[in-house]
Amino acid sequence: MMRFTTGLAAAFVTLSAAAALAAPATFGDSAKGKILVDAKGMALYTYDKDETGKTNCSGQCLVNWPALMATATDKAEGDWTIVDRPEGTKMWAYKGKPVYFYVKDTKAGDLTGDGVGGSWHLIVQ
Repeated sequence: MMRFTTGLAAAFVTLSAAAALAAPATFGDSAKGKILVDAKGMALYTYDKDETGKTNCSGQCLVNWPALMATATDKAEGDWTIVDRPEGTKMWAYKGKPVYFYVKDTKAGDLTGDGVGGSWHLIVQ
């Protein structure tokens, strides 16, 4: 049986709460300037057909453009909010716009989704 001292347990709870509040992505350098990337350096995109706080990407769109998913314990903070998806899951939004990856970006530094269909755009600082 594992025992925590009061101080250690409090530190664990504090660290867990801090992790839940961490931004899901940061700005990183790219060939197109500073863009929003996840912890693995994968580029993130927005979709012109989305509305503030609402996604309009589902079905095959979601297969090609996987959402930056949020967990039940994630909390909105600053420019980051959480959007409810139609199937009951949650995803992240940056400045109100839902955020996605592009399936054809296979490694950090790939930016192949920018401009696809005239509706998909990198999130540039």
